[in-house]
Amino acid sequence: MGRNKQAKHHGNKAQQDSKRKNRQKKYSEDRFSEDLRVALEESEAQEEGASAPAVITFPFPVAMWDLEHCDPKKCTGRKLARLGLVKTLRLQQRFNGLILSPMGTRCVSKEDRNIVAQQGLAVVDCSWAKLEETPFGKMKGGQPRLLPYLIATNPINYGRPCKLSCVEAYAATLYIVGFKELGLILLRKFKWGKGFYELNSELLDLYAECSNGAEVVTAQNEYLEKLRLEDIEAKKIVQKTPVRMKLGEVAIMKHNLQ
Repeated sequence: MGRNKQAKHHGNKAQQDSKRKNRQKKYSEDRFSEDLRVALEESEAQEEGASAPAVITFPFPVAMWDLEHCDPKKCTGRKLARLGLVKTLRLQQRFNGLILSPMGTRCVSKEDRNIVAQQGLAVVDCSWAKLEETPFGKMKGGQPRLLPYLIATNPINYGRPCKLSCVEAYAATLYIVGFKELGLILLRKFKWGKGFYELNSELLDLYAECSNGAEVVTAQNEYLEKLRLEDIEAKKIVQKTPVRMKLGEVAIMKHNLQ
């Protein structure tokens, strides 16, 4: 009898704990939805020139480790930090959200939406040419991710694959996990910014439909294979063009002789 009471007590406690967690989760989701709505309204008010806060409050932390590898006047991450949209992290400072890092082994996907919503998004702003001297061990965090194939539209690397600036990396991640509008808030801080979504719309939509990182990689590889085959066809056309030109020149010569 005593055992039955004890088991019942534990069952009730487990039920109560489960209900409490569900209430907390619901509160967290409601709070996030409200914060997201406020951020979008503040951004819209700024765009329209209406009265709005000087700094838009994101519903989650957006951060960066700045290794000072790039020109500070051209660094998009530093500009966002000056605008109050990005927090600069110190080495040894931990970040529990999703981290865009060359050390990642998985691709960003919509599976990461909750990580971003609950813990935030950060980038490691470093140069690909200086990876060996970058102290990744001093940038603490457990959710490193990679971005798939995308084309840069920033003035320094326009048209180059995978050479994204900080703001492009933030915006790409936000689009893929389902927060496209928040990505636009960041991109609008740059004259060329909105062009990033426009140029990469096909790819971003493709990646955003994938359920996990593995599917994103598959979609990326299929897209690159399509590009490769199109390139082969384009080269065939180019190779045939001189032959046609020569035939045309011969026809003109014959006409002149007549």
